[in-house]
Amino acid sequence: MIDRPVKIRHLHCFVEVARLGSVNRAADSLSVTQPAVSKTIRELEEILDVPLFERTRRGVHLTEQGTVFRRHADAVLSALRRGLESVDAVRAAGGGYVTVGVLPTVAARLMPEAVRSFMTRQPEQTVRVISGTNPVLIDRLRQGELDMVVGRLSNPERMANLNFEYLYSERLSFVVRPGHPLLSSPMFDFARLRDFVVILPTPEMIIRPAVERLLAQHGLETLPRSVESVSNAFGRTYTRSGDAIWIISHGVVATDLEEGALAELKADTGDSRGPVGLTTRIDTVLSSAAQVFMDTVRALAERVRA
Repeated sequence: MIDRPVKIRHLHCFVEVARLGSVNRAADSLSVTQPAVSKTIRELEEILDVPLFERTRRGVHLTEQGTVFRRHADAVLSALRRGLESVDAVRAAGGGYVTVGVLPTVAARLMPEAVRSFMTRQPEQTVRVISGTNPVLIDRLRQGELDMVVGRLSNPERMANLNFEYLYSERLSFVVRPGHPLLSSPMFDFARLRDFVVILPTPEMIIRPAVERLLAQHGLETLPRSVESVSNAFGRTYTRSGDAIWIISHGVVATDLEEGALAELKADTGDSRGPVGLTTRIDTVLSSAAQVFMDTVRALAERVRA
């Protein structure tokens, strides 16, 4: 029996420390002092009568009790956030919000048509499309800031208490500018990567391990000249303005290839395909509008699979 009430500030502070793994970083994020964060966490542990964190020189880590409590703290803050948004929507015009996190591959290929179709069915709703790397989007999903994430399957250790629904598989593409000297080859020789600047995904991007495995299979653990970028705008401009080779998810450049703005090398990308799908929280009931949006994405994904 808990005699003292747990306050919203306790939950905000706890979740931020758990997310960042550091009291100091949490204090910066919350714009308060480190002693204030420590005091709030101590109060919460006294209220619950359990230790929530293990303190080490490298930071703090959730205890078993802390891991259990975080699921519920995230759910409470998510419900509160949605309640506030719903009140704002009713006050504004009777509409609501669907907030979707998308990886760049989906933002370019699937999302424009999904939003257009959804807005036809639910014109009173506002769709918020948030693009970013997989770790950032998954964290925001856990915080209740997103209704869903549409993109590649995350690493297993990041999928606790999340549900992934498969939509389709996506391969890697090696793309260049139209007229690139390598386009005349009947089949791309991976050794030629040593002769050109190669644009690679950054280490935090979900496709990076697949790219590294593919290159390693061809004896290319390192490349003489490479650029790492998370920016699709940079990748497009740099590739079209020179002889660079851009290794990227096919969905990012599908429209560019269809319109002739970029060209694809005939590279055997083998088993580099990765599953793309919908990631949601297990402990959250989505609004009816969010469920309609998911149905819209599912219908469009069927066309991609076909």
